[in-house]
Amino acid sequence: MFEHGVPFRLNPRVRRLVAPNPGVMTGPGTNTYLLGDNEVAVLDPGPAIPAHIDAILAAAGDRIRWIVCTHTHPDHSPAWRAVAEATGAQVIGASPPDDMFQDNTFKPTQEVQHDFVLATKEFTLRAVHTPGHVGNHYCYLLEEEGMLFAGDHIMNGSTVVIIPPSGDMKAYIESLQLLLQYPLKFIAPGHGDVMPEPVAAVDWLVKHRLQREQKVIDGLRKTGRAPLDELVKVVYDDVNTSLHKMAMLSLSAHLIKLQQEQRARLHAEDDTWSFI
Repeated sequence: MFEHGVPFRLNPRVRRLVAPNPGVMTGPGTNTYLLGDNEVAVLDPGPAIPAHIDAILAAAGDRIRWIVCTHTHPDHSPAWRAVAEATGAQVIGASPPDDMFQDNTFKPTQEVQHDFVLATKEFTLRAVHTPGHVGNHYCYLLEEEGMLFAGDHIMNGSTVVIIPPSGDMKAYIESLQLLLQYPLKFIAPGHGDVMPEPVAAVDWLVKHRLQREQKVIDGLRKTGRAPLDELVKVVYDDVNTSLHKMAMLSLSAHLIKLQQEQRARLHAEDDTWSFI
């Protein structure tokens, strides 16, 4: 099911290709989705790995009309250029924010906006702005199938890292809640297998993030004024210490949310945090 380079059909309108970039943060690899058969949209072309680009072109070739990106992290968008140059496809997505984790090569020919719709003879794809993981993140709803292509907003088997400044925990939770306004039947994540119970998945993620937020509050009360590298040991005591460096990014996002709500304070003189 996750064999690299081999298209796997998920439903009559969608095939999945998995990029050969497995890892701790990417699971089996980045999912590239091919929508349509006669005129194809490549959703999240993935990393610029020649074998993966060749697999995309072999699967759809001169039928590719659109390239759609959920966001511009280096495991999701960089193959856009090679696929666009080979096919002349229109590139749909949001330009990268100015932070250190972006694919700055990405240049959309169609700058996407919330509720943008790509309507073809085979499918209708609606853009839903879902900032949080990163500011330029969009999910895309395939309306005929009720399938939400979630990029890194929702992953199967793990929670996503929220990376400030473009990542925003408050926006992330609000974006999750926004998705419940849409008629979802399946979530097709950027990493991992299709998730068949989308409402339950979204509800769990919101609950999980709020539980982690409570651990941040409890941690601040326990430690008093503390730097991130001390606080992470308390708040993420259920996470392997090898992942604490990444966990500090999401911890920062939680603290910024609490700061926005005037429940935590950053002491800039020594980069410590305290509970208000």
